[in-house]
Amino acid sequence: MSMPLRQSVRIGSYILRNKIRGRDKFPLIVELEPLFACNLACAGCGKIQHTHDILKKRMPVEQAIAAIKESGAPMVSIAGGEPLMHPQIDEIVGELVKMKKFVFLCTNALLIPKKLDKFKPSPYFAWAVHIDGLKERHDASVCKEGVFDDAVAAIKECQRRGFRVTTNTTFFNTDTPQTVIDVLNYLNDDLKIDEMMISPAYAYEKAPDQEHFLGVQETRELFRKAFADGRRKRWRFNHSPLFLDFLEGKADFACTAWGIPSYSLFGWQRPCYLMSDGYAQTYKELIEETDWDAYGRGRDPRCANCMAHCGYEPTAVLSTVSSLKESIRAVREK
Repeated sequence: MSMPLRQSVRIGSYILRNKIRGRDKFPLIVELEPLFACNLACAGCGKIQHTHDILKKRMPVEQAIAAIKESGAPMVSIAGGEPLMHPQIDEIVGELVKMKKFVFLCTNALLIPKKLDKFKPSPYFAWAVHIDGLKERHDASVCKEGVFDDAVAAIKECQRRGFRVTTNTTFFNTDTPQTVIDVLNYLNDDLKIDEMMISPAYAYEKAPDQEHFLGVQETRELFRKAFADGRRKRWRFNHSPLFLDFLEGKADFACTAWGIPSYSLFGWQRPCYLMSDGYAQTYKELIEETDWDAYGRGRDPRCANCMAHCGYEPTAVLSTVSSLKESIRAVREK
């Protein structure tokens, strides 16, 4: 299964409008980081290594909304850091929902019990809870015991109140096909998550743990085995079928980093949220003054093992919309 029909139709028509207008680069979703502070210190993330003065900063609501308006993206993924630590995060979400943007609030879920009353269910809003495995594996990933149980409890409360809940799971070279199967079965069948997002871990340069990121061949083997025996078709993924093909090596794509640009306290990050080659102050500057052809596997050695969704999901989506066969397939696999 892939994204909800309302979202699919909106994204498809958005892409076609841009193609008709002759735009060859446009965002599908913006990664909005209104802060870098977090209440966890995960081994695979380096955001909290910023200096104390940077970690204290919070993006003003007006700045966040202006960036999204400038980009024109139909979807927004609010990340960080932990976005629920932002005192006005509910206002940011509320304004984006009013604009009928599809908003995913990425969170470790620890603050959901304290903040939930500030949010309202909407077809344009979803929680995106980070779950990196079952209890032992997830708690080891976030470097704190008890987080898995807290996250599951928060998910169930969100569901009880009528919210759409998605999850985001990152897999490392310590994972096996069985650990992938176990967590996806649990999220899909036991927790009944609306949609799941998955991604192989990329060697984020500031991450404390640099030993457990997946290479391309490791990624393909892992997902090929995990997806076998028809399991892939029954899991509710928030991904295009072509991106899932890409993960298991049935298709290969060029990186389309401009499809999911990242906007943070520093501005528009070049070329994506996983690499930092400077910042642009406007979206127009980001698109027009970034050498996009310099990035991707075979072009930049830092990209050699990257199969992250921020670079390759946009390519898969654009390829789907450009093909009648793949468009029909995407609809059938909902």
